[in-house]
Amino acid sequence: MAIVERLAEDLEKPSVDDRSYRVIRLPNKLEALLVHDPDTDKASASVNVNVGNFSDDDDLPGIAHAVEHALFMGTKKYLAAHSGHSNAYTAATETNYYFEVAATATAVSKSAQPTTPTTPSIPAEVEPLTDGLSRLTLPATTTVADSAASSSSDLVPPLYGALDRFAQFFIAPLFLESTLDRELRAVDSENKKNLQNDAWRLMQLNKSLSNPKHPYHHFSTGNLQTLRDGPQSRGVNVRDEFIRFYETNYSANRMKLVVLGRESLDELEGWVAELFADVKNKDLPQNRWDDVQPYTPADLQKVCFAKPVMDTRSLEIFFPYQDEENLYESKPSRYISHLIGHEGPGSILAYIKAKGWAYGLSAGAMPICPGSAFFTISVRLTEDGINNYHEVIKTIFQYISILKSRAPEEWIFEEMKNLAEVDFKFKQKSPASRFTSSLSSVMQKPFPRDWLLSGPNLMRKFDEQAIRRGLDCFRIDNFNIELVSQTYPGNWDSKEKWYGTEHKVETIPNDLLSEIGRILEAPSYNPMLELHLPHRNEFVPTRLEVEKKEVAEPAKRPTLIRNDDRVRAWFKKDDTFYVPKASVQIVLRNPLAYATPGNNVLTRIACALIQDDLQEYSYDAELGGLDYNLTASVFGLEVSVSGYNDKMAVLLEKVLHSMRDFKVKPDRFKVVKERMADAFSNSEYQQPYYQVGNVTRYLTAEKTWITEQLAAELEHIELEDVAGFFPQLLRQTHIELLGHGNLYKEDVLKMANMVESSFHSRPLPQSQWHVRRNIIVPPGSNYIYEKTLKDPANINHCIEYYLFVGDLMEPQLRAKSLLFGQLTNEPAFDQLRTQEQLGYVVWSGIRYGATTLGYRVIIQSERTNQYLESRIEAFLARFAGTLDGMTDEEFEGHKRSLINKRLEKLKNLNSETNRFWSHIGSEYLDFTQHQTDAEKVSELTKGDMVEFYRQYIDPQSPTRAKLSIHLNAQSSVQPKGVDAGAVLNAAADERKMGVIEQLSNIVSSSLTEFDSEKFKASFADANFMTSDIATNRDAILSAVRGFLETELKLESEKVASILEPTTNVLDELLQGFGIMSPPSTTGDATAPAIEKAVNGTINGTTNGAMNGHAATPPAISNPVQPVYITNVPEFKARLAVSAGPSPIVDLSEFEEIDPKL
Repeated sequence: MAIVERLAEDLEKPSVDDRSYRVIRLPNKLEALLVHDPDTDKASASVNVNVGNFSDDDDLPGIAHAVEHALFMGTKKYLAAHSGHSNAYTAATETNYYFEVAATATAVSKSAQPTTPTTPSIPAEVEPLTDGLSRLTLPATTTVADSAASSSSDLVPPLYGALDRFAQFFIAPLFLESTLDRELRAVDSENKKNLQNDAWRLMQLNKSLSNPKHPYHHFSTGNLQTLRDGPQSRGVNVRDEFIRFYETNYSANRMKLVVLGRESLDELEGWVAELFADVKNKDLPQNRWDDVQPYTPADLQKVCFAKPVMDTRSLEIFFPYQDEENLYESKPSRYISHLIGHEGPGSILAYIKAKGWAYGLSAGAMPICPGSAFFTISVRLTEDGINNYHEVIKTIFQYISILKSRAPEEWIFEEMKNLAEVDFKFKQKSPASRFTSSLSSVMQKPFPRDWLLSGPNLMRKFDEQAIRRGLDCFRIDNFNIELVSQTYPGNWDSKEKWYGTEHKVETIPNDLLSEIGRILEAPSYNPMLELHLPHRNEFVPTRLEVEKKEVAEPAKRPTLIRNDDRVRAWFKKDDTFYVPKASVQIVLRNPLAYATPGNNVLTRIACALIQDDLQEYSYDAELGGLDYNLTASVFGLEVSVSGYNDKMAVLLEKVLHSMRDFKVKPDRFKVVKERMADAFSNSEYQQPYYQVGNVTRYLTAEKTWITEQLAAELEHIELEDVAGFFPQLLRQTHIELLGHGNLYKEDVLKMANMVESSFHSRPLPQSQWHVRRNIIVPPGSNYIYEKTLKDPANINHCIEYYLFVGDLMEPQLRAKSLLFGQLTNEPAFDQLRTQEQLGYVVWSGIRYGATTLGYRVIIQSERTNQYLESRIEAFLARFAGTLDGMTDEEFEGHKRSLINKRLEKLKNLNSETNRFWSHIGSEYLDFTQHQTDAEKVSELTKGDMVEFYRQYIDPQSPTRAKLSIHLNAQSSVQPKGVDAGAVLNAAADERKMGVIEQLSNIVSSSLTEFDSEKFKASFADANFMTSDIATNRDAILSAVRGFLETELKLESEKVASILEPTTNVLDELLQGFGIMSPPSTTGDATAPAIEKAVNGTINGTTNGAMNGHAATPPAISNPVQPVYITNVPEFKARLAVSAGPSPIVDLSEFEEIDPKL
């Protein structure tokens, strides 16, 4: 047996890191980093392959990305059964695959008593994953660990089972013909999702304007035209090309593997050696493009004027830059970007901000590939900045000239070096899959193997010459400019090929180039005394001591150390993470801040002006690892300071005094108001699925404001309005705060006194506090709210299909809702995205309100919302059969997976702060809600979930409460005068195509070679939208038979074997797509619609799965006709509201017992 080579075991790591590490190389040259973490509750692995979209064939743009999608085909049930998930991404020179699962296999019983403190109880809004692969799917192979997915008594470690499957993707990928078209559609849908995204559009514009001989020029995402239709028209077999790409570019010596688990390093090493030994090594060289650069001299000294989708204004200067891949000890670009991107006194930003030209600046090197890099300076401009962009450019070069004219300052480097060392020393853990994914990417870099953890972070030596070589790249002949504006210059004359971005390219004017040349030759040519290097940073932390006291069990909640009519102060000294960091979270309650949309805008403007005024001061604090925030909320004003606790009180005092001494500066008011107007306008040009949640909140919260209302008020607000309003907020307040981390009780009490003494506010009685309530959607309702999206170029619709459930704080109801979300997560994704290909963004789960909760499905798609609604209804109707057919082992597996998620360990101090503050902000103070959830889930039976389904989810339930939000793309909005019959015909065609798509999936599963487009074309003349059911069936089966016999020339026995399963599911398909009515339910129509669940099955209707056969979607005997909401205030006024939140126990129970902490 070949020997595994051990490359490193003593890795340089943070002082708070209790993990152990080992780097090994297998005989096939696959390199792996093994990570033993005895306390982790999540195991993970990632493979990074040194191939990306730079390796795309010129005539197959996007093939690397498509191979990433196609590599993982099959089923993801193993991961789902073990609290797992996966994802992948394709970059320029690497493709990264990763997953995570539960660290141990455990059984669930009714007597389970979870005690581990973990995940936040009321999570923030969860958005669907939209980058790369969204689910790990598996080839249909049998492994020694397969039984672990289905048997709770088999405790094979989930990591081993997942690794076994994971390795097969790189040993014997299937690239199934039957699912290839589906994955190509997923790639196409992903691309369409990004078509109106300015970040993607501008990135591709730069690529398209670059040297066509360099792979940077490629279109990296791919679409159906580049990956299917175009190749097929040229006679290219796409599957063969995928296999060729894989065989040509995937090799063990190009792969870096990271595995994290509870197992010992020796055991992990044995697993990796066993499971990955058969990955083929082809000894492929590292991907490099040293002989060509992204920009030739002819491509430089250009200015590109680009028109964005959103109302944004920016200036970018791109310099081709030195490759720093091997300069990891000195990191010269980090020194340069620190100075150019500085925001303190004497900086570029301070100068152009004072002129009213800009409000933000960033700078840094961007590696393109080994051998190439850019250095980019990005400026966020005001309207005046657009008119003076030449002056902005000259200011930037003036500062560069200062840097080039003097020797690099070693003290600046040392200050940066010290801060980097402190940050690394106290670097806390991150989520398992994020950790493994990022490290597998780092392993592609040339760091010494014992520096894999520290290499990207630490700055080790001052290299003056390397810095000078970096500055030498800032030459008059070595840059391009990009100016982004919706209005300037207005005469764009070209459109980018892939995204259609309007733009115009010109040579940089000679007079501007000449002036820049003179500035670079001598800084004194046009001196700007306001520009100078930064001063020494007073916020560098020096007191880094942490008192570590061993405790039997970490405290699960903070204690209440002050509670009177003015202040409620919470405190918890860190007893888990032991880092020299802390956080103070403060809310200054005043209902005026959210009383009206106008008041909310006034509060937002004031907060933005204070932050704008503090920018130069707070930037040093930010560099020193100390952040603050000031925001308007429904409660009033919220202030937070977090980071190293050493100088925390200093920054807090400065923020509070800035609020107290607030003055409105006319020039800054103009800029802030302009930015806010842009933000309100741009929010309506975001991806539809980003927008839909805000609309749902507007409909379901008793009192909330939407963008249109805020924008309307902003127009009429003047400087004097803000100046007169903000002091009113501070005249009467109630202060609530949380101090958490490396603090003592006395520190928190002093900060509470600091807040109180800064404003000398009158106390605000609790009777005047803002109370949050939610609308109660009544049983039996079927509401639809429609809104037309504002972006005329957007092609995507979006639906949020929301089912109201009830009281957020009813523990058993919440547990059932969470478990239902778990049960439907994978089936919904598989059916609605993978099988039906409705869209790239498909998400299902729980929606939390302030006081209520419900179940929702979100889809973003080119399909109409009416169609999407019908498909969600069909999925939910069919889920009755899924639930009935679920084995006890599968059901218990779902419970186990959910409990693991609820009891997942927090990874760092901030996550615990966020949990505590979210519970304080909820006003329920239910700090152990996650444990309650786990306990209640462990007690649930399948019968409980059947009853839950029947009452709240089942489309035929008379007690179900439904609200759908339809965000409609303008392209589908029916103009006045358009024939309604034409619209109905279009909907019918869409249903017909849905049936054909499903038939394609069924038929292709029985064939090794299958052309889905020819199959669909065989239905061109088939009419199965008639009222005659028999005719519909015959038309479909005739088309399928004709394709199999005529196109594929199959033998009659093979044709019959394919037609049999097709015939068996045909009625279900026609019913699901609304082409055929389901059979009516048996029994008395007047009998109660909600029947008791018996033995975990649904009785009395066709919902039940009988004798192991799939259930037919149920009939909706008396469907509730939808009510369209046309006036939201009236809609909300007619409905009842929930009670407001209140603590689950008396506040006295949170008060400290030990008076000295």
